[in-house]
Amino acid sequence: MSRSFPMPQAFVSPDRIRSLFTEAMSQMYRAEVPQYGTLIELVADVNAGCLEKDPDLRDRLARAGELERIDVERHGAIRLGTTDELFTIRRLFAVMGMQPVGYYDLSVAGVPVHSTSFRPIDEAALNVNPFRVFTSLLRLELIEDEGLRGEAEAILAKRRIYTPRAIALIERYEQKGGLTEAEAMEFVAEALETFRWHGEATVSAETYKRLHDAHRLIADVVSFKGPHINHLTPRTLDIDAVQARMPERGITPKAVIEGPPRRHCDILLRQTSFKALEEMIAFSGDHGAIQGTHTARFGEIEQRGVALTAKGRALYDQLLASVRGEVQVGAGGAKAGAYDHELAARFKALPDSWDELRRADLAFFRYSATPAGIAAAVGSTLPGDPEALIASGYLAFTPIVYEDFLPVSAAGIFQSNLGTDQQQNYATRSNRDAFEAALGATVQDELALYAERQATSLDSALAALGLAGLPLKTVA
Repeated sequence: MSRSFPMPQAFVSPDRIRSLFTEAMSQMYRAEVPQYGTLIELVADVNAGCLEKDPDLRDRLARAGELERIDVERHGAIRLGTTDELFTIRRLFAVMGMQPVGYYDLSVAGVPVHSTSFRPIDEAALNVNPFRVFTSLLRLELIEDEGLRGEAEAILAKRRIYTPRAIALIERYEQKGGLTEAEAMEFVAEALETFRWHGEATVSAETYKRLHDAHRLIADVVSFKGPHINHLTPRTLDIDAVQARMPERGITPKAVIEGPPRRHCDILLRQTSFKALEEMIAFSGDHGAIQGTHTARFGEIEQRGVALTAKGRALYDQLLASVRGEVQVGAGGAKAGAYDHELAARFKALPDSWDELRRADLAFFRYSATPAGIAAAVGSTLPGDPEALIASGYLAFTPIVYEDFLPVSAAGIFQSNLGTDQQQNYATRSNRDAFEAALGATVQDELALYAERQATSLDSALAALGLAGLPLKTVA
């Protein structure tokens, strides 16, 4: 007599788990920060208007596979307190197909953290859901008061920010190579607990004040049960329009948009935000809970442009530094107009044409064979020069979207929501080796990832045209 055995349940893809988590996170944050819902509605209205009035933009996004991802695109940010927390968050994000990319030293703006971005790296995965989490680790060694530093270390050593079941599901994923649909749903629910807001502080009001006086961000990291998500950011196609229309929805934006100026050809990343909420919290104490307030969580919007090469980034950094070194923007935004004007003037030195950016090797592009090129390749010999192929309409290129972050911009957003919009530079105190040791992995080089995508796309396009191995020529 034959016996039947139940078939093993199939694992769901990391892309599926990431999408489930993104949606759950968005719903949770909307409930916790009502203005986030207002922001999502505003961004959706602006994006719809952009696509309606700019068919070329719609076509370019569609060709690049980006159109479908715009509405679901989000990035979040968390701040961790210990190396153990960072080590485990890497394992948690790996379940969702997210890897650490880039090292960011925010001490350049007096923010005592260093960071990485967890995100998918494969182009197909990015187009399914490009969810990113900018993840910072508090640098306790930057706290000058030795007593306070020791107290903060002791407080953080006691907390456990991951549920036991979340850890068990991470281990199951690592041992089995995946999770079933039911396990994925449970994992998302358990992982979400790490990012949830808690209105009860784990410290007394007196300790909170001393941490706050050392740095507001230190108080935010040390004083709570876990690393509550401090913002969740949608992607807009016109950040200037969102900035201008935020007051119509009862939202006050920060004085300046961080990053490059408005351009015809968007580059890198532009970001703005609204002021952090003042939220009621209960401090622990000998005589019961003491009510107080905490300011940390805020709303943010971003507009993403093309990824720049090392050459392009060097020029970008030079131009930005030249403006920030001369024009300071105070918290009241009195000089915001002067800053924006000077920024636009300086950035005229960076080409504002896709073809110029490409030919000068300032930005990364994805190449594809056109239908006309594929047709022409049948029974004929095509030019052996990629530039000639482009000129003939046989080879097309589209900008590769920048998937990462800018340390100066991130610090500017942090500073704005810690009480100031001032543009200020500080000496760097980078410690990438210590960060990677805590992470338990090497962070990936974002420029190498973009270069690989560009090269792979060119190879595939040339193969489709019956050509191979032709190098791109760039201008000096």
